Amino acid sequence: MRNVYLVTAFVVVLTVSVLGFRGARFTSPPMDVFPEWAFPGMKYQPKFRPQAASQFFADGRADRMPPEHTVMRGMLRENDPLYRGKDAAGAAIKGFPAGVTVNRAFIERGRDRYTVYCAPCHGTVGDGNGITKQYGMGTTPSYHDDRLRTMADGDIFNTITNGSPTKIMLPYADKLTPEDRWAVIAYVRALQRAQSGTAADVTDSVARRTLGLP
Repeated sequence: MRNVYLVTAFVVVLTVSVLGFRGARFTSPPMDVFPEWAFPGMKYQPKFRPQAASQFFADGRADRMPPEHTVMRGMLRENDPLYRGKDAAGAAIKGFPAGVTVNRAFIERGRDRYTVYCAPCHGTVGDGNGITKQYGMGTTPSYHDDRLRTMADGDIFNTITNGSPTKIMLPYADKLTPEDRWAVIAYVRALQRAQSGTAADVTDSVARRTLGLP
């Protein structure tokens, strides 16, 4: 029995000397009872501390710049029409937000994205007669309906971003950047204008002479 007491006392003293008393503060890292090779994994995973050096990257920095088009927490720009299609009051904007320059290159970019993501359903001229209609999808609207002609540009932006309320059209926010969504809208407006424009709308003097207009 005496040996049991001695062994128990030894274990208690050993435990206290290794682990310390409850609530005690240590100035050095705790003793690691098990070797690293015995339990690899999360505890021993390689990592870099903030502002540390790294030979893995060419510039030698462990801290990396965020990937393009990612948004940091708290920086969603909720009040920027470029990213929401709405003004500060929450109403869909008409026209294009500040910072968007609608020129030939911008519309060409919209045509490229439209051809990839929109034309299969909406058709090359925006009349709703895309290739999917041949396979039974007959509910694709035409951009040349008065409802869509007069729809605010911000509402079209919202549909591209979040999809249609009926879920017939899925969201394209993961495929088109905000700038590309506005470029697609500019191209859609060009398609609409092409179907309703007249010779009197031509303002270029060379084009007017080509058409025989005064």
